[in-house]
Amino acid sequence: MIVVVAPPARQGRTGGARQALVAVAQLRLMVLSLLFGFGMLVVIGKLALLALWAEPATARDIAASLIPPRGDIVDRNGAPLARSIEAWSIAVHPNQVIGDKNTLAQRLAELIPDKSAGQYYALLNSGGSFAYLKRRAMPELVTAVNALGEPGMEFQREPDRLYPQSNMGAHILGFLDAKGAGVSGMEKVLDGRLTDPAKRGAPVALSIDARVQAALENELGRAMTDLQARGAAGVILDVRTGEVLAMTSLPSFNPNALPGAAPPNNVTQSVYELGSTFKPLAVAAAIDSGTITNMARRFDATRPLQVGRFMIHDDPGDEQFRWLNIPETLIYSSNIATARIADELGAEKLQDMFRRLGFDRRPGIEVGGARPLWPSYWGRITVMTTAYGHGIAVTPLHLANAYATLVNGGILRPTTLLKVDPAHVPAGQRALQESTSARMRQLLRLIVLKGTGRKGEAPGFRIAGKTGTAEAASGGGYDKHRNVSTFAAAFPIDAPRYVMVAMLDSPKANPQKGVYRTTAAWTAAPVVSRVVSRTGTLLGVTPDAGRDIDERDLLPLIWTGPEPKPGAE
Repeated sequence: MIVVVAPPARQGRTGGARQALVAVAQLRLMVLSLLFGFGMLVVIGKLALLALWAEPATARDIAASLIPPRGDIVDRNGAPLARSIEAWSIAVHPNQVIGDKNTLAQRLAELIPDKSAGQYYALLNSGGSFAYLKRRAMPELVTAVNALGEPGMEFQREPDRLYPQSNMGAHILGFLDAKGAGVSGMEKVLDGRLTDPAKRGAPVALSIDARVQAALENELGRAMTDLQARGAAGVILDVRTGEVLAMTSLPSFNPNALPGAAPPNNVTQSVYELGSTFKPLAVAAAIDSGTITNMARRFDATRPLQVGRFMIHDDPGDEQFRWLNIPETLIYSSNIATARIADELGAEKLQDMFRRLGFDRRPGIEVGGARPLWPSYWGRITVMTTAYGHGIAVTPLHLANAYATLVNGGILRPTTLLKVDPAHVPAGQRALQESTSARMRQLLRLIVLKGTGRKGEAPGFRIAGKTGTAEAASGGGYDKHRNVSTFAAAFPIDAPRYVMVAMLDSPKANPQKGVYRTTAAWTAAPVVSRVVSRTGTLLGVTPDAGRDIDERDLLPLIWTGPEPKPGAE
């Protein structure tokens, strides 16, 4: 047998290079393993520290992650007025758009007509990194924009505020800015409460009744349209608690539209000379102070009253040209007789009454309001004219609270937009004697039954109130072609529960709608009648044609004979 043994091959340069590469790879792998191990140690150490020092998760923490970022607002019956939702937003990254920008701009203008095609084209060519196209977008719109197939589009889900009733109660609720902070209304007032993690899970109940609010807005809007008024305002108060059951100001706005700014709330932020609605307040001051003790006492209204260079006269068509007692002064709304009563009452007592009713300060309500225009000098003519609502300007809310005081037994209570616990009703402050309030209920009812407030009656609801028509202030004077028409009313007057004030700014006559004059008797009073007829039962007032306040001691004082001729006493 022959055995051939081959000697081992010599290592060349190629084999040495391979070994060097393997050695380097092994070294790198070892370094990487060390780094990975060190990282794991850091993570484990961090977890150990958290386990030792971090507080354990609680049920409260879990619940906080489930509740909305902002609490809901509901009406007094739990109906949602404002709530937080997850909404869609559509955005674009202009510097990432790869499709045809002209075509894309055209399609966006068709789907989102907030901007023109030219504006969208300019935006797409701006070179910017991000821009919103639509916030609070409907799912259908998101689907349509997504179908365009443009990678530069972005669709986000973000928390948003929804007002389910649209513009209903807009001035009460207010709205949020783009960052989600309250800008106005109760959204601003309650901002801290609504965003507090410990409280935002429970809704905040307002005093508002959404059903009554809707009826008030509907009837005021109808009157404003029919009579081409510049604006309107209305409020309904609970005279026992001070709660606002409804409050509206027109023109309004839609808080869902992120308005940025809104028209003023005419109920709380605008002051007006409210005319003859002040006459019952002056009479109440005279009765309460003992200046008038006999309802049969008469005051000369046979002719206009001259005071210096001023002439006080009654409105054309309403003049009686005779001596008027207290019920007749209010029934016929005599400026002359009221001025004579105020003249005898005097500046000090009249001012005292107005101060007790809060006419010298801003309205005490959560959303705040305007300061009344208080006369700087209370001369004789000022005393006379303020008694019938000229020369002093207050908000409609001031007037509503004053009338609530007139009829509720004489207690001035703070007004509120928050639901009041029946067991914790504010005590309020006495502003009138109870006997004065009882007398004023009779007088106010007579105005509706036999005077200027007859169109404000709602059968079965026993409405009492006073009309007021004043020339609108304009440029430091008065515009004789415009007026502010107001009706302040209470019902049911035999057991008062609610006060309503309706006001129209600069209404026009409309014979086609049966409105032949622009006075409050023709314009504002019918609004109250319609609202009470629609909402009285919702507010717990049962219509009863067989009930009424007892006025037997005053009825004999009212003139029932033929109207006197001009100039007769």
